[in-house]
Amino acid sequence: MKAREVWRPVVITLFLLFMIVPVIATFIFSISTRWDRTIWPEGLTLDWWVAVTSHPAFLMTLKNSFIASFATMFCLLVLVTPTAYWMKLRVPQGKPIVELITSFSFGVPGVVLALALIRFYSKVPLPIINHPAILIAACMVLSLPFMYRPVVNALEAIDFRVLTEAAQSLGAGGWVILVRVIVPNILPGIISGCLLVFSTVFAEYTLTNLLVGTRFKTFPIYLVEFTRQDGRQASALAVISFVVAWVTSLLIIWVTSKGGRESTHVIGR
Repeated sequence: MKAREVWRPVVITLFLLFMIVPVIATFIFSISTRWDRTIWPEGLTLDWWVAVTSHPAFLMTLKNSFIASFATMFCLLVLVTPTAYWMKLRVPQGKPIVELITSFSFGVPGVVLALALIRFYSKVPLPIINHPAILIAACMVLSLPFMYRPVVNALEAIDFRVLTEAAQSLGAGGWVILVRVIVPNILPGIISGCLLVFSTVFAEYTLTNLLVGTRFKTFPIYLVEFTRQDGRQASALAVISFVVAWVTSLLIIWVTSKGGRESTHVIGR
C-alpha cells in the first residue's frame, strides 16, 4: 500500500474532526444547564433554544439574512457570469485589470468600505442610504472575488471557444450560447461561487451594522446581541446559523445539479 493511500484517510479524518468537534461542543454548550466547573455539562435543557427562537426578532432577522444573501448571490451571478465569459472570449488582455478590481475587497477592510459607500452615495440623488440596497451593493463588492474566481476557473477548464464556435455554426445567438451551452458546462464553478457568496453574506456583521444597523437587522446582529446577554443562547444561534447555511448549501447543490442534468440532456438531443 502506498504512503499516499495511508495518509489520505488520516488527513481527511483529522480535517473532519477539526471542523465538526467545535460545532458539537457549541451545541452541547447550548443545551447545558451549566458547564464551567467540570469537563462535562452538569445538566441538559432546551430552555435556551426555546427562549432564543420564541423571540419575535428571530424569524425576522433570519428572513432578512436570507434576502440579503440570495439577492447578493443572484446579482453577482447575473453580473459575473456573462462578464467573465465575454472577457475570456473577446478581450482576454483585460484579465489583469479585472483581476485587480476583484481583489480590492481583500485589501479593503469592511469598515473602510462601509464609510466609503456612505460618503459616495450621500452625494448621489438616490434614496439608497440606510436602505437594504446599499447593504446588497456593499456585499457584492465584498464577495465579488468569491464568485469571479470559481467562474473563471471553470471557464478555463473547458474549451469555451470551440463550444461557442460550434453553437454559432448551428445558428445560436450570444445569449442562447451562454445560457444553453456555456452555463451547463461551468455549472460546478457557478455552484461553488454561489455557495461562497451565500456563506459570506449570511455571516456578514460589520457591513450590516455600519450601513443599515437595526433598520434591517440580520441574523449576525441578532446573534451578537445575545453574546452580550447569555453565551448559551448565543451558542444556540450559532448552531442554527451553521445548520441553515449547511442545509441551504445542500439545497442549492441539489437544485442546480438537477437543472444541469436537464440542460445537458436537452443539449445532447
